[in-house]
Amino acid sequence: MTHVITSLCLRDNGCSDVCPVESIQPGTTAEYPTYYIDSSTCIDCGACVPECPFHAIFPEDEVPGAFKAKGGEYINEAGLTGRYEAVNHRGQKVALDTTRALSAGEVIDLRGSIKTNAQFFK
Repeated sequence: MTHVITSLCLRDNGCSDVCPVESIQPGTTAEYPTYYIDSSTCIDCGACVPECPFHAIFPEDEVPGAFKAKGGEYINEAGLTGRYEAVNHRGQKVALDTTRALSAGEVIDLRGSIKTNAQFFK
């Protein structure tokens, strides 16, 4: 079993810094706006999970089908048009044009990230 980075990812990249086998790769197009874990090289160590400030990483079989937003979270997916700007843990500017803010209590299915992650590595 591998881990999956869901659409809650806002590209902080701390996860890729701690991956001992370099399984985490950044998407480079608007079609793939987050980071992705290569299941063929992931050793399922879980080192990436606590590094994510957005709580976007889950074991594949635990990706929520009904994630309930507390408010203030964003989703980052192809086709969205919202703007998100921040600074990552390295102090580098992050600017995303594929986001949408979630409302408190909003429920979304994050399981689509499993398929997107698999497609990224095809």
